[in-house]
Amino acid sequence: MTDNPISATIPLDADGSHHGFLNLPYSRNDSAWGAVMIPISVICNGSGPTALLTGANHGDEYEGVIGLQNLALNLDHKHISGRIIIVPAFNYPAFRAGTRNSPIDDGNMNRVFPGNPRGTVTEKIADYFMRTLVPQADLVVDIHSGGKTLEFLPFAAAHVLDDKQQQKQCVAAMQAFNAPYSMLLLEIDDTGMYDTAVEDQGKVFVSSELGGGGTTTAKTNAIAKKGLNNVLVHTGILNAEMDMDSSVNLDTPDSSCFAICEHEGLIEPMVDLGSHVNQGEVMARIWPLDRTGVNPVEYEAHRDGLVAGRHFPGLVKPGDCMAVVADVTE
Repeated sequence: MTDNPISATIPLDADGSHHGFLNLPYSRNDSAWGAVMIPISVICNGSGPTALLTGANHGDEYEGVIGLQNLALNLDHKHISGRIIIVPAFNYPAFRAGTRNSPIDDGNMNRVFPGNPRGTVTEKIADYFMRTLVPQADLVVDIHSGGKTLEFLPFAAAHVLDDKQQQKQCVAAMQAFNAPYSMLLLEIDDTGMYDTAVEDQGKVFVSSELGGGGTTTAKTNAIAKKGLNNVLVHTGILNAEMDMDSSVNLDTPDSSCFAICEHEGLIEPMVDLGSHVNQGEVMARIWPLDRTGVNPVEYEAHRDGLVAGRHFPGLVKPGDCMAVVADVTE
């Protein structure tokens, strides 16, 4: 097995609060013997479970970064039993560029797993997580939002798994996160996903979509902060009280939940995020960009449900996901 070139500048298993970097050598034009320095914190106290917490898997999604920076700064190791590994900006080059993918290799971190220790920068980071960090974790939380191109109702997410006991544990952790919405999520493109790679190792995994548009709000940041604390309490790592409110349960059982565009144009939403739609109801109209006097193309809902996600920019093109319609469940 080829060793990964990444090394941690702090101990991963020593008691106390430690803040440092994952050092990834990277020779480039402006630094011949340079490195990508990925911030990491490890908070540890005695024996107990390990939580691996990440944000900015996609570099234009920020609630996770804010929530995890807050946690790394303010959490006293004396208040925990076990260990918390915090990487606020998982795809650090993408985060610094404010882009979904890495500017170094165009790597989409959530599509390169299990990674490659001799591959691109993004593949090396994925491999390090896959072979070094994830195996040590009992709980893995990866906080997402819609980035610059999508906007979502704020939900925590778990997936349908073959191992129903593992799925039950993931759903329980998702419910403990206690976002305003809790989604049993079908992924329309799961090849190379971190989620799947972590779940294949038998870990309890929670993801989220907390907003979008390439920014954050006070509300979505508060959801991230509360959710992180809640799952740490739920797992037995943090000695505190859980902060629980009501959460609406959602499900995306099949591909009809996703409205995919087949035209280029200007999108006119006919229903807003959080609205209920009926099958056959017009959800969006696509206006041509290059002429007047032409009817817009209308897109209808394929099912009844709640609009849980939407395309964010005004312009749309073939292949874009225009909307996500989810079932409301008990």
